Amino acid sequence: MSLADLSLDHWRSLDPGAAERLAREAADRVGGRLVVFDAARPAAVPLHRAVVERDGRRFALVPGGEAAVGFDLDGWSPSPGQLTSYREESLPAGFGFGADLKEHVARFLTPRRTVALPAVLMAVEPEKLLDTPAVAGELLAAEGLRPPHPDEWEHACGAGSRTLFHWGDDHPRDAEPYGDSSGPHRFPNALGLRVCFDVYESELTTDPASVYGGDGGEAVCGGYGTFLAWLPLATANHNPDTAEFVNGAEGEDMFEDVSVRPVIDLA
Repeated sequence: MSLADLSLDHWRSLDPGAAERLAREAADRVGGRLVVFDAARPAAVPLHRAVVERDGRRFALVPGGEAAVGFDLDGWSPSPGQLTSYREESLPAGFGFGADLKEHVARFLTPRRTVALPAVLMAVEPEKLLDTPAVAGELLAAEGLRPPHPDEWEHACGAGSRTLFHWGDDHPRDAEPYGDSSGPHRFPNALGLRVCFDVYESELTTDPASVYGGDGGEAVCGGYGTFLAWLPLATANHNPDTAEFVNGAEGEDMFEDVSVRPVIDLA
C-alpha cells in the first residue's frame, strides 16, 4: 500500500507502533521529521495524530480513502438551545431571515456526499495570503505545495465525524466564539489541525466558491444571535457571501485577512 492510499479506516485500525512507523515514513518521504505522535480521544474511538515538521511548517497526516463529507441536514435536529437562539435572537433582529431554521442553515452547509480522497499532509495552521487569492495557488506551487480541495478541507476538519462541528453538534450556549477563549474551537481537532477556531479566519480552497473556516466576522459583528455566530465554524460551512467578497474587487484589497492551508501530496 502506498502512503497516498492510506485510508482513515485503516489508520484507525492500526496499533500505535504500526501507525507511528507509517507516520515516520511519511515524514521521510517529504524530507521532514515526525515531531508529534499521540492519540486524540475526543470520542469513543481514539484516532492517532501525527504531525510532521518541514522547513519550519507543521503538517498533520490526514488519511483519506472513501469518506463522507458535507452535512446530513435531513438527519439533523437542532438542539432546543439552537432553536431558541434563532427564534428569540436572530428572527426579532429584523435581518429578514426565514422562520425555518433548517432552511436558513441549508444555504450555508454543503450537502452530505461520499468522496474518494488520497492521504495528504495538511498544514496544522492556516497561513495569511501574501498576495491576492487569484495567485495563491501559484505561490504555493513554487514551494511544492498546493491549496486543499474543498472535499479534502471538510474531511480533514471533520476527521471522520458526522457532527455539525468537528467537536460535536452543539456549542457553548452562553458565549459567542470570538470572545470565548476556552471553548471547544480553541483545541486541535482529532487529527491535530487547528481549524475552525476563529470566525474572522476565512480559508481558501482550490474552488473560489468554497471558502471555509469563518465568515470574516459577519455574524458576530452583525448581531445575528448566538447560534448563527457559531455556525461559520461548522465543518461544512461555506458562506457564499464570504466567497464572493474574498474573490471580488474588495477582497483584492484585503487579502491579508484571508488564509490558505498548504497541502503536501504523498503520491
